[in-house]
Amino acid sequence: MQSPRVKTLIIDDDALFRNILSDIFREYDFSVVTAENGIEGIKAFLDEAPDVVIVDLVMPMLGGVSTCLEISRLAGDSLPILILLTSMFKGAPHEHESPEMGARIHIPKSTNPLDIVIIVEQLLDRKKYQQ
Repeated sequence: MQSPRVKTLIIDDDALFRNILSDIFREYDFSVVTAENGIEGIKAFLDEAPDVVIVDLVMPMLGGVSTCLEISRLAGDSLPILILLTSMFKGAPHEHESPEMGARIHIPKSTNPLDIVIIVEQLLDRKKYQQ
């Protein structure tokens, strides 16, 4: 389990999905901040400095790609783990060599929420050992 100091920002306009994902992350001792669109998400990123940002691809006002690109720009060298959730594809979670659509990690929204937590824990462990 992760320390409560690991802060995760979940940006998704689907309140039910946002709540399900938030609940499972909290169950595994993550600190969770949520936003319902990209504009709120960028503000939350600036206010909270999360370690992990999970962004829905399709949202009103500011979509996931634009949100990821803006967070990357604002983060500079302190880039959080940035994950793009999408219902556009049904394949397995995928990591790209370089960011595609603003994020290196793409996870289908159909992925079990517990599996998303496990992926995030693995990414955090890897990041810790790369430092």
